Amino acid sequence: METWLLRLGGLQGASDKTIEAYRRDVSGFLGFLTQYKAGDIGKRSLGAISVTDMRAWMAAERQRGIAARSLARQLSAVKSFYRWLAEVEGIDAAAVSTMRGPRAKLRLPRPVSAAAAVDLIDLVDVQHKEAWVSARDTAVITLLYGCGMRISEALGLNRFDAPLPEVLRITGKGGKERLLPVLPVARAAVEAYLKACPYDLAPDGPLFIGIRGRRLGARAVQLLMQNMRNQLGLPATTTPHALRHSFATHLLEAGGDLRTIQELLGHASLSTTQIYTGVDQARLMEVYNKSHPKARGK
Repeated sequence: METWLLRLGGLQGASDKTIEAYRRDVSGFLGFLTQYKAGDIGKRSLGAISVTDMRAWMAAERQRGIAARSLARQLSAVKSFYRWLAEVEGIDAAAVSTMRGPRAKLRLPRPVSAAAAVDLIDLVDVQHKEAWVSARDTAVITLLYGCGMRISEALGLNRFDAPLPEVLRITGKGGKERLLPVLPVARAAVEAYLKACPYDLAPDGPLFIGIRGRRLGARAVQLLMQNMRNQLGLPATTTPHALRHSFATHLLEAGGDLRTIQELLGHASLSTTQIYTGVDQARLMEVYNKSHPKARGK
């Protein structure tokens, strides 16, 4: 398993978080087999696994309270491990490759409205006594909403990335690079932060730093959003990642095509991006139900 994980990181460019998740998922699976089979698991046992064994593992996971979406992810990790076993050890277990995961209920993204997004950005200024901290937070929030960045991508920027160009090359999940247009307002927000920042930032050091001079952590931005959503009366789903959802949803509502939005978000599959069409349709039905005379019972 360790050799497989090393390959995931070295050859396939999987992130540290992905590798750790796969390690945890496959270790749990092998641990279950050890107990279920009442003995050590070797190559022969791994190759002889049956559909009944797989169903028993999945049933045990559900009984532990594992959600369908999480179990589907675990199954994906196990299948990846078995594909490697087939390639390097000749262990080909059809019961694993043909096993289908549970159907997870589709969860639509929870974007904020365009007006609420603007209100959030405007509210950042009064969240901290230090002017440079307010300028920093404004720049971060503007990048999340204005460019659709993941929080890890925004906080992963370095000083040499600024001044931000009109088109920024960033590295997202799995080491995948993409080109991201940067709005003038976002570039201006970053410049305002740099002018106000009291620290002498090293070129190869972080762009966004905390009060102690270290790279700003995601938790600080999450707490900022929590405070602001409480002040504005917004739901708990108003998180930093919701701003990325809002970026995609508002582009789609304005006539953006899915392929372009897929590239901007850095989604590997168009099916991942298509979830935003569900948000658009849900809003359409909401307006219909509120506005149509027949829907109102008239």
